Amino acid sequence: MRKVLGYLLALLLIAAILRIDFYFTIVYLFFAVYMLSRFWARRSLDQIRAERRIDARAFSGDELTARLTLHNQGWLPVVWMSIHESLPVELSSPPFVRRIATLNPRARRTFSYTLHCHRRGYYTIGPLSLEAGDLLGFIRPGQVDVGPDHLIVYPRVVPMHELRLPTRSPLVALPARTPLFEDPSRVAGVRDYRHGDSPRRIHWTATAKTRQLLVKQYDPAIARETMIYLDLSRQAYEQRRRYTAAELAIVTAASIAHHVIVNEGLSVGLATEGWDPLSEAVSRFFLAPRGGRAHLGSLLEVLARVEVGETTPFPDLLRRESVELPWGATLVVIAGRESERLFDTLLVLQRAGFAVVLILVQPTYPSERIRQRASMLGMPVHRIWEDQELEVGI
Repeated sequence: MRKVLGYLLALLLIAAILRIDFYFTIVYLFFAVYMLSRFWARRSLDQIRAERRIDARAFSGDELTARLTLHNQGWLPVVWMSIHESLPVELSSPPFVRRIATLNPRARRTFSYTLHCHRRGYYTIGPLSLEAGDLLGFIRPGQVDVGPDHLIVYPRVVPMHELRLPTRSPLVALPARTPLFEDPSRVAGVRDYRHGDSPRRIHWTATAKTRQLLVKQYDPAIARETMIYLDLSRQAYEQRRRYTAAELAIVTAASIAHHVIVNEGLSVGLATEGWDPLSEAVSRFFLAPRGGRAHLGSLLEVLARVEVGETTPFPDLLRRESVELPWGATLVVIAGRESERLFDTLLVLQRAGFAVVLILVQPTYPSERIRQRASMLGMPVHRIWEDQELEVGI
């Protein structure tokens, strides 16, 4: 802008010295073009409205299509406009989208680009920068920034063939061969009324049809309330394979939660501590056991964004977060390595009435003492080195 004004003053000075009308005409014309370009560029940019449309959630391995829609709400055309969208390097290469566009009055234009969700995480899409100027280049481009959106990529869920988790709870939910308890929500059939049967068991519809007093028979069941404890402390994984081991631990937790809620129709919870990019700090997560796909989405969202961090010792997390769990709950403990202190904590929880399962992800070779101790306690210990092993089951 200063160069343009300096050029105008120089022309005006030359015209004043030479007193030539033609020079004055050039100065006036140049000044008019400059003012018109200034007004046009600012006015047209103020009338631009931008909208970004993208799914807020995806699974690892998906490909998402994002759409940028630009709408010129004014009566002036946009001569040229530069579009720059910043993208995470994990989702796009190069990590940006650039376009040059023109917009007629009241016109719309839509641009699209693809995001490759190769890995889980919490990502920021944007900001989107729009720059516009005049055709002759007199005016420095003005800029408008559009705020970012956020994308959550869920961890990969491995379909498990079988999940054999122990239980001690006397509630009714999980089918069992031993008819110690019955699930009133699962009617297996009817039988003749016997002396001592509760009136609540009478099947009134079948009784009316057969004109004989019949009672309901229920499927035997034993409940299992599952709580997943995930260790994401830096000390739990060797440095050279920390990333792959931690990702495998997260995939294991997500696969178990999915199998329990979707395939078995039971409740599951999650407790972990790690770096949260949303709060930009180490955070503690505790989701009480519940069922339903909505709760599963909450679990996967936590597992999508949590990262390995400098956390409190994992045994302390186990003791603290298990206080409010009901007696007989099943604790699925997922860690990177075993230790004497971890087994001491698991022994305390086992004696408190919990059914404990330990899953070690890419572990080192355990000592003979720890191996014998786990065998004496009767505690199931599973070792997983790659996610294909989850397909067989635990």
